[in-house]
Amino acid sequence: MVDSQYYLPNDIGISALDCREAFRLLSPQEKMYAHYLSRASWYGGLVVLLQTSPESANIFVLLQRIFRKETPEELEKVAATVGLSSEEYKAFLVYAAGLYANMGNYKSFGDTKFVPNLPKDKLEALVRASQAFQEKPVEMEALWNNSSTLIFSLEDRQKQLGLGDKGITTYFSGNCTLEDAELAQRFLDSKKLSAYNTRLFKRSDGGKVCYEVRLASAVQKVLPLFFFVFFSDSLQAYAANENQQKMLEQYRHSFNFGSVESHKEGSRFWIKDKGPIVESYIGFIESYRDPFGSRGEFEGFVAVVNKAMSERFTKLVSSAEVLLSELPWPQEFEKDTFLKPDFTSLDVLTFAGSGIPAGINIPNYDDIRQSEGFKNVSLGNVLAVAYATQKEKLTFLKEEDKDLFIKWKGPSFEVQVGLHELLGHGSGKLFVQDHKGKLNFNKDKVINPETGELVSSWYQGSETWDSKFSTIASSYEECRAECVGLYLCLNKEVLRIFGLEGQDAEDVVYINWLSMVRAGLLGLEFYTPESKNWRQAHMQARFVILRVLLEAGEGLVGLKEVVGHDGKPDAQITLDRTKIHTVGKHAIQRFLCKLQVFKSTADVEGGRALYDGYSSVGDSGANNFLRLRETVLLRKEARKMFVQANTKVNGDHVELVEYESSAAGLIRSFTERFQEDADQLEADLLELSKKDTPCWC
Repeated sequence: MVDSQYYLPNDIGISALDCREAFRLLSPQEKMYAHYLSRASWYGGLVVLLQTSPESANIFVLLQRIFRKETPEELEKVAATVGLSSEEYKAFLVYAAGLYANMGNYKSFGDTKFVPNLPKDKLEALVRASQAFQEKPVEMEALWNNSSTLIFSLEDRQKQLGLGDKGITTYFSGNCTLEDAELAQRFLDSKKLSAYNTRLFKRSDGGKVCYEVRLASAVQKVLPLFFFVFFSDSLQAYAANENQQKMLEQYRHSFNFGSVESHKEGSRFWIKDKGPIVESYIGFIESYRDPFGSRGEFEGFVAVVNKAMSERFTKLVSSAEVLLSELPWPQEFEKDTFLKPDFTSLDVLTFAGSGIPAGINIPNYDDIRQSEGFKNVSLGNVLAVAYATQKEKLTFLKEEDKDLFIKWKGPSFEVQVGLHELLGHGSGKLFVQDHKGKLNFNKDKVINPETGELVSSWYQGSETWDSKFSTIASSYEECRAECVGLYLCLNKEVLRIFGLEGQDAEDVVYINWLSMVRAGLLGLEFYTPESKNWRQAHMQARFVILRVLLEAGEGLVGLKEVVGHDGKPDAQITLDRTKIHTVGKHAIQRFLCKLQVFKSTADVEGGRALYDGYSSVGDSGANNFLRLRETVLLRKEARKMFVQANTKVNGDHVELVEYESSAAGLIRSFTERFQEDADQLEADLLELSKKDTPCWC
């Protein structure tokens, strides 16, 4: 029997992202712009297969070839003839849908591998009986042979993503270690080069160790990447303004020549494009899945502004400068000027990549964020379906909390996302000395509040937050942003902006804090005891916050192990709502100040000691977290998958093509997404994957 954490259950939630009305309201020009940006995003998103695991591209092509010849309904009849039960066939469809939704065979949220929940011989029988195999047996045999072992393998190292002996990664060759990653980062910093769009490969040349830094660029001697054709004059012709045109031109140059500087320049034009009806961003963006924390995974999104929902966020932006002054660090540790960003609620049309977040604060380039600005988005149609919960599946809460939790989870999360993105990721100053020796702070006057002495460390030259804090950077920053959300949601003016007053406001505060401590417990699913490694940045952050609030004492948070109604181990978490504004606020205030000070001053040693300390998972002390982890795994609920629409040009207008909320619907959306040039596309993917194969040994 396969451990349940390594397969997707047949009853996994699958929801369609509804954007029909938002798309209908677009003008013909806006629809064309959204269509071509979506195509660029989907084609670019295929790169994620190559960024995830050595086998992901092969599995993707195998599935595409099977389902391009037979629909899931047609294939079901074939499955019955070769002996698959209905549950086994459904397990295959769920696996295929999961591969598409995660753009690889590792979960985008948690980085654990998932395998088909049916015997290997039965899946092989189905593959061999498929029409695709019957028509091209030699090609399909090769595909199956190249991927079948790794589809099912759960050797220790292959169970999760990681560097060296801790897991699988394609950001580094298989012989790279943490020391290699650190050495390469120092080299890149010394040459003022960004690692965002790179991978690192180590090889021996005449007995010498050589490092090869590969840039993602279309212009190369071997093979082009896939999507740059869509960054053509036709796309620019549908741009709404000059900023969008210049943005696209810079993106095209960046993707053609691997230039991060061009992508940064495009991001500057993107920031200047205030209040567009069709919003988008594309490139190598988030570094969560790089084990070293410096390299970005590709993503591209296209979304339509929800004007009614955006009004609340606009009001929050207007209050931002006042709210920033309430954060618990000295004024010198805050940005010199708050550059008011766009903050909009969007209905997602397209989100290509390994997963879909609830909110985003971008760009991630520190120098732009600190001095030129950023944008925030809340993804409204994602929020609408992602966190809906059935009462019977709501774990680890008291019965009297469950109805309140279900009622206010959505509104409380909207508040938390708004504060997290705008005033969490959007706050705080980095002390920097540039290449010319100029400091952006007065080192003879600024006092470190944690030591009472003058600030003695800062970022130098090309050092960035990601390059300096590397492996903990993503989770540490998510923790800081989550703490800002908890801290500022206690402000009544913030709650009024979201239409919450009186008892409703107090209930939202209670559920927001309760959600956070419950999420901290749920986070244990994403901890690997064998390697003592966290696999998901946000969930590690929430566990850290749970530890901080438990440490605060005075009965603020309770966590106890109990026996469930089914006789199996269970747990119960409680929060004293009368102590949130006192004990809770003080605990978050102190912790948040420390997080910011270490970040501002580039104090990696202090920051890592603090964060690693709270991240530790042991079996001693007041709570046996290792045993609680087993309980969490026993009662976990699989994360939902999303079905996204396609667009297609019909004459001089664009049509929206929607699909049902099921594994079959998700599969159909992908097989129809790449119809025009499927054969060439799949051949390119296989060639790129094959070229790298020797590097993983």
